[in-house]
Amino acid sequence: MALGFFGLALFLFLTLDVDQGSPSSASAASSSSQNVEITYGAVLKLMHEKTKFRLHSHDVPYGSGSGQQSVTGFPNVDDSNSYWIVRPPLDTSAKQGDTIPHGAIIRLQHMRTKKWLHSHLFASPISGNIEVSCFGGDSESDTGDFWRLAIEGSGKTWKQDQRIRLQHVDTGGYLHSHDKKYSRIAGGQQEVCGVREKRADNIWLAAEGVYLPITGSK
Repeated sequence: MALGFFGLALFLFLTLDVDQGSPSSASAASSSSQNVEITYGAVLKLMHEKTKFRLHSHDVPYGSGSGQQSVTGFPNVDDSNSYWIVRPPLDTSAKQGDTIPHGAIIRLQHMRTKKWLHSHLFASPISGNIEVSCFGGDSESDTGDFWRLAIEGSGKTWKQDQRIRLQHVDTGGYLHSHDKKYSRIAGGQQEVCGVREKRADNIWLAAEGVYLPITGSK
């Protein structure tokens, strides 16, 4: 796994905007790290607390609902399609390296396809809850990509060891997964959807990733 982190750090060095931070001093962290601050620009995997699956996407559309790029829970730790870049919303002064407070609105950009974690009022394929998809790109994003960060407990800024919920701004649905699995195209992967109630299956943690140095004030 260390080799994978080195490769990701090299990717950041070659692709991130140097004017916004110092990617060469980015640190690779595993899911056992404590108190690592998460900032805008971090590249990470989100682990579903209850099932330990990672939030995942790939260039495979849903066969129902919106037909947009599918989002699933993936069982293996070392798949590169489970990396997401944490971005601020549009029209904000937040920048790469700023810490992210409880209640902040964030966007998650899928590293491989550049599309945004998205939701809307289509039904999810298995459970019929709110569909979660990937949509848009670097120059195409809207409020359907906005998620509000809710830190469980007393934390004021997002850290790697904290339990969080992400609530979709437009639909009110919490990012959710469960042990309902796909049997064909995404066989063995589990459904990711939105539900409007707070449940144990809404909890996520930042796991493997590359975390950038803080450049904003805490």
